[in-house]
Amino acid sequence: MKRKYIFGLIILVIIVLIVFRLASNKSTLNKKEQPSKDTVVQIPVKAVAAKEQQEVISLVKTGAVAPFKEAKVLSTASGTIRQLRFNLGDHVSQGQILAVMDTRLMQLDLQKSETNADKLRRDLQTYTELLQGQAATQEKVNEVRQNYLDAVNQVAQNKKQISDAAVKAPTSGVIAEKPVEDGVFANTGTQIATIVNLSQAKVQLNLTETEVYQVKTGQEVKITSDVYPGQVFNGKITFISPQADDTHNYSVEIIADNKESSLLRSGTFVYADFSRKTSQNILLIPRDALTQSIKDASVFVVENNVVYQKPVKTGIEVNGMIQIISGIKAGDMVVTSGQINLKDGSKVIISK
Repeated sequence: MKRKYIFGLIILVIIVLIVFRLASNKSTLNKKEQPSKDTVVQIPVKAVAAKEQQEVISLVKTGAVAPFKEAKVLSTASGTIRQLRFNLGDHVSQGQILAVMDTRLMQLDLQKSETNADKLRRDLQTYTELLQGQAATQEKVNEVRQNYLDAVNQVAQNKKQISDAAVKAPTSGVIAEKPVEDGVFANTGTQIATIVNLSQAKVQLNLTETEVYQVKTGQEVKITSDVYPGQVFNGKITFISPQADDTHNYSVEIIADNKESSLLRSGTFVYADFSRKTSQNILLIPRDALTQSIKDASVFVVENNVVYQKPVKTGIEVNGMIQIISGIKAGDMVVTSGQINLKDGSKVIISK
């Protein structure tokens, strides 16, 4: 009897333990099913204050000198070159006769056309008188008149060909190429010479997307070269390409004064100094603060440990800093590291 009592007591204890365990598990499950309270997570970021300062814009690029003007001298008539009146390196003036073509055949053609025109002129006079006496028809007179006008045009063309046989310089400059010699037969359009005008130096170079927004047409540029140490050629920007090439570079041209005593020749490498000092303070932030490209730039601004994404308009870039024209003000704290984890309204903590 005593054994049964003990056995029953053990079973009761086991049942109580099972019930307690089940109740404990249910309580735990109920707690898990209840909505959990949001936990505020502050994302660590690094930030600096936007600041105003006077900045010197330093920009020096390498370029090459191109001819201010370059012209190909072409034959305007077919024939043998009777005389070339220039040599390589000669200075020539616009309108100067450079070559004389053999015009003997042209002179014969002119004589024939003039004889024909003179005959048709007399014929026209004769048939006009016959028409007045009703001995010729109006149609015949019109036909002779048209033939006479065609002959007059042919005379003018022959005279023009003879005139074109004297090849003239289309621009002033220096003879850089002489591909033909006296006595050579040249067809119409044959190149006789190349003239390079170096009265001014045209410097050609490329600027990157960031650099091109730092310059403007008409801006003064200092040109220097290793060929003439210490010599400065003053120039101005005359052209900035409105469209980038395949490498996102922009073509720029600068016209500079060329000096006879220190002539910059075509193909010479030079340095173009665009550097200038701003006339007023500019607002600068680190380039790393931008979250988009320069064209669609924006930054995260920290206010009371909350970030707000703000679009900005950028300007020049200097030594890792970039100018902000609009969008934020001096003293605003901009995020420089950790933007990848942020969105508008995120809570942050600024780490040092």
